[in-house]
Amino acid sequence: DVQLQASGGGLVPPGGSVRLSCAATGFHFSTYVMMWYRQAPGKEIEWISSITAGGLGRTYADSVQGRFTISRDNAKNTLFLQMNSLKPEDTAVYYCGKSGSRGQGTQVTVSS
Repeated sequence: DVQLQASGGGLVPPGGSVRLSCAATGFHFSTYVMMWYRQAPGKEIEWISSITAGGLGRTYADSVQGRFTISRDNAKNTLFLQMNSLKPEDTAVYYCGKSGSRGQGTQVTVSS
């Protein structure tokens, strides 16, 4: 079975940084485009970033462009999201996913 488990969230002050990880099992990770999503309280889920299978192609939502960086380690079946210059509006549950699957999320709260 496909399993995607995000981790690394927590309480972060405005302007701070956090690095999320996503451990992937049950599929051939290195052949899939991978994505990060988030869902803020009371809002619909939002796509925020994608990375190609080999890791060279990366795209971002305007809301995180220049602040977040997606990366992957295909040898370890792990996806990452480096989040810098965090704002209170980045508060959300963050999920990793691939086509047809989205895993367990991790809460990121940006607050002083």
